[in-house]
Order: sequence, then structure tokens, then C-alpha cells
Amino acid sequence: MGEQDSFEVTCPACRAVLTVDGRLRAVIQHRPAPRSGPAASLDKAMEALRGEQARREAAFRQAAEAEKNKERLLARKFEAGLKRAKDEPDPGPRPIDLD
Repeated sequence: MGEQDSFEVTCPACRAVLTVDGRLRAVIQHRPAPRSGPAASLDKAMEALRGEQARREAAFRQAAEAEKNKERLLARKFEAGLKRAKDEPDPGPRPIDLD
């Protein structure tokens, strides 16, 4: 079975194209994958940054609103726990207290 002189293989991790010499069984050329995504151009990168800023501001507003409501929420939980404690009978002395 004859071996080819060279062949190309695409890397599954980085999508780079490798040229492999079949006789030498070694990589003889490497071509990086074409760049894509938000950093492909300056305009796309700026749009991505603006979108991230809007998401951060929305998350901050949500956290600030939750902090404002935190006191009322804790007061409600305390009242519910206090009511539950009043409604339930006394469990009696703990076994460890009897020693």
C-alpha cells in the first residue's frame, strides 16, 4: 500500500489546517484557522463591549433592587418564624440538659 506524499488534516480543537508528509510522518506546514467572532473587526468588538456594559448595568440594577428589598424580606421571614415558634408547642428539655 503506497503512502501519499502529503495530505491536509484539520485540527478539531483549533480548526487549524496541518499539512502532513506521509513518508516522513511529520507536520510540514501549519495554517492557523481564520479569525472569527467579535474580535474579527473593531466595529464588532466595540458592539460586543457595549452589549457587555449594558448587561453589567442591568445586573447591578437588579442587585441594587434586591438589596433594597432585603430588609423587608428578612422582616417577613422573622415574623413567619416567630409566629411558627409561638404556634408550635415547647419541645421540652433537651437530653443533653438533663446531665
